[in-house]
Amino acid sequence: MFMAPDPGLFRLRVSLRAVLGIGLGVAVCEGAGLSLTASITGGLAALLALFTVADPTVRGQAVTTALLPVVGLPVLTLATALHGAPAVRDAAWLAVVFAGVYARRWGPRGNALGIFAFMTFFVAQFLHAVPDLLPELFAAVALSLAAAAAVRFGLWCVERRGPLPVVPAPLGGRGLARPATRQAFQATAACAFAIAAGQVLSHDRWYWAVGATWWIFVNTASRGETLIRGFRRVVGTVTGIVVGLLVAVPLHGAPAPTAVLIAACVFGIFYTAALSYSWMMFFVTVMAGLLYGLLGVLHPGLLGLRLAETGVGALGAALAVAFVLPITTHEVTDRWVRRAVHAVHGCTAEAARRLAGDTEADPVSRAAELEALLARVRGALAPLVHPLNPLRARKARALRVLALLDVCARETRGLVAVAADPDASHDARLTAACRRVEAAVEALFGAVPERVLAPHPGVPGHHPGAEQALGHLHDLERALLALAAPLSGSSPAQA
Repeated sequence: MFMAPDPGLFRLRVSLRAVLGIGLGVAVCEGAGLSLTASITGGLAALLALFTVADPTVRGQAVTTALLPVVGLPVLTLATALHGAPAVRDAAWLAVVFAGVYARRWGPRGNALGIFAFMTFFVAQFLHAVPDLLPELFAAVALSLAAAAAVRFGLWCVERRGPLPVVPAPLGGRGLARPATRQAFQATAACAFAIAAGQVLSHDRWYWAVGATWWIFVNTASRGETLIRGFRRVVGTVTGIVVGLLVAVPLHGAPAPTAVLIAACVFGIFYTAALSYSWMMFFVTVMAGLLYGLLGVLHPGLLGLRLAETGVGALGAALAVAFVLPITTHEVTDRWVRRAVHAVHGCTAEAARRLAGDTEADPVSRAAELEALLARVRGALAPLVHPLNPLRARKARALRVLALLDVCARETRGLVAVAADPDASHDARLTAACRRVEAAVEALFGAVPERVLAPHPGVPGHHPGAEQALGHLHDLERALLALAAPLSGSSPAQA
């Protein structure tokens, strides 16, 4: 896991920045004389600000960060005000769940604000916050968010040193055809189940089941993805509890070593989040145990209860995606694959324009968009290629789709590299090759969203750059034609 490729050391820098930003946020809260409860709230607010804000521009990230308290503080006020009215509190939280998931239709900003709203309600339950604590909690959130923003946008702006990761727009549609809308109903139903079942297990820690359910729905779009994520959450929780028993319990909340281990867990959360949900949940679980140790309430039975509540949350999510407006893996995968193939054509078109002499053509940005879409395709197909999937034929087709899309990505990257060479010139054969790519895309999914420009009259003929580009286009055409078999009537995903 920690040996996985990290181009430009981006994950490493983001993880170290998170440790610095969250540590500074907690230090500022402590320096202001706030209570331990308030400092923990501030630290979690800083973690969420650094973890969830993922706008495609630094300016957009700053705006979303500034909006976090606008959304979070009213929810925190509501959660503390309803502390003594369980029935109304539960109904209010379900409303926050629905709104938070529905907001994902507006992309990264809606996703970040929805998560922050949910988690401020969760933190109020975690800390058993009452209205008398609100002034301190408000101050902690404000101070820690300011500290995190100072690190992210001032002291260590990782994003200004290189291109920002591309975040694909969420899948569209209208009404219940939009995945975010269906998931809002699913998550609400699942959280309602988690509230009821979680309270049967514990009147004090029932909220762990709700938190588990919520996070299982984050960054998923289909039934298969949600089920796999629930499985991975349980695996990460189990391993985290084992380590918690060996490490967190013996510490008895000793401040210095606990703080060091929490910093290590923060690093692990950020470093592994993009690679493995199980590893991320391992670090989250260990960190939760350490925080309970600081609060003086940690014991082995509490960690066992956390596992039980996590199981309840995973069960609620599984029931909801199975019976409440189910979104099949096939439905989601088909739409992501379609977008990825259209992105292949868009990148090809831009490269062709660049080779034809159009200096405004930007195939590099199209290539980055393609890579981001392929990451979503891999996530959508993850349930089908999982080792536990017993459907071998579907698994084989899904692996074939992934392999061919990887070929498309490789050839597209090569084409973009050729187009970036200022000495590479247009060849009439390139237009014909690009049109064949266009025809291959149309054979898969119908008309493409844009067409390749015709060659300019009088441009130079054969050129080594054009020869190399032709090779990439021919291989790209073959890969697209080969996709027809696994994407035909026997789709790679019907789950």
